[in-house]
Amino acid sequence: MFELSFLYFQWLFPIVVTLHNLEEAIWLPAWSQTAGKWHAKVGKREFRFAVLVLTVLAYGLTYLSWSNGPESVWSYLNCGYILAMLLNVFLPHVAATIALRQPCPGVWTAVACNLPINSLLLYLAFHDQWITGMTFLIFAPFTVAGIALSIPLLFFVGKQLPTCKRRNSSRSC
Repeated sequence: MFELSFLYFQWLFPIVVTLHNLEEAIWLPAWSQTAGKWHAKVGKREFRFAVLVLTVLAYGLTYLSWSNGPESVWSYLNCGYILAMLLNVFLPHVAATIALRQPCPGVWTAVACNLPINSLLLYLAFHDQWITGMTFLIFAPFTVAGIALSIPLLFFVGKQLPTCKRRNSSRSC
């Protein structure tokens, strides 16, 4: 009989983060140039660097949660990141889409993937006792805030990276 278990289903988290970040990496930098208050203008290089780091973080935290088990610090950090991506569905994606009356880059995967899968994952994490309510209430705000605050820093670091220029159809940095 097939049973839903956070142990294995948590691996859906980095997969949906990857899909969501790919959608954003393709369309968000250009969109940000006209998004006004909904998103600061951001270039391709720094944005793609930031989402690459955040995607790798999702895989790393999931691995550490999976390998260290229930109620480990890694499980709480992973579930905090899951919550951050769940909140990200509404702010900015759904809110910007409604306010601007046009799809915000990332809204499709946010609503179709992040919302249902991350909701299920948090449900399973509590149901399977991978996390408990009180400890999660302590970890979650710090994890969400840490991820949100890391984004401008990642943009800054990404902007400092050397630019590769094409010369006679070969790349050099």
